[in-house]
Amino acid sequence: MPKHLGIVACSAEGAALCYRTFCTEAPVLMGEYMHPEVSVHTHPLAEYMKHIQLEDWEQVGSLMLSSAEKLAMIGAQFAICPDNTIHQAFGMFIARSPIPWLHIAEVVALEAMSRGFRNLAITGTKYLMTGPVYPQALKRLGLSYEIPDEADRESIDTIIFKELVNGVFQDNSRRHLNSIIQKLKDRGCDAVVLGCTEIPLLVDPMDCPLPTLDSTRLLARAALREALVD
Repeated sequence: MPKHLGIVACSAEGAALCYRTFCTEAPVLMGEYMHPEVSVHTHPLAEYMKHIQLEDWEQVGSLMLSSAEKLAMIGAQFAICPDNTIHQAFGMFIARSPIPWLHIAEVVALEAMSRGFRNLAITGTKYLMTGPVYPQALKRLGLSYEIPDEADRESIDTIIFKELVNGVFQDNSRRHLNSIIQKLKDRGCDAVVLGCTEIPLLVDPMDCPLPTLDSTRLLARAALREALVD
């Protein structure tokens, strides 16, 4: 039997994209209309944000653990979190989790390695771009990275929290993000991590200056593979 997936959600748009990807790509492997059992739990984004803004990652981790415990109680056998930023709290609770997890940055790093990329541009919230989540995962595989300058980090963060998490996707924001990615390409990056799980809903790989590593869909596909492992 396929494993029951638990999704520890944070913001709605990214979690919904991850859920849809998991369910809609499963029929290719399992048959028409089929996908493994999946359950979702999330605390309100506002609860996360009050701790994120204080960079109180212990409390962020407590919320993630709380979701995992609830998912385990209804039968989930492993968990994912389609939110890059809050993975900064991952190490603070994982030893206490009742079920194993896949780590979003580790999934992305492995994909980058398999595609031959060596120097990644990191986009996401300001907390993610300056935090340890991707540096740690990339370092283990010998990959390097660049982040936008401070002004560009602030503008990306504003787009994420004022538009994307609210389901607002504007062409001018897509063009602005592409211009930042072009700067990172000029600095030697060979691919870009779409490291906010809503960014794949804005950036079009067809007109992006760099090959994209879509953290949301990559995580969903890794979860599907895990669910189908005996």
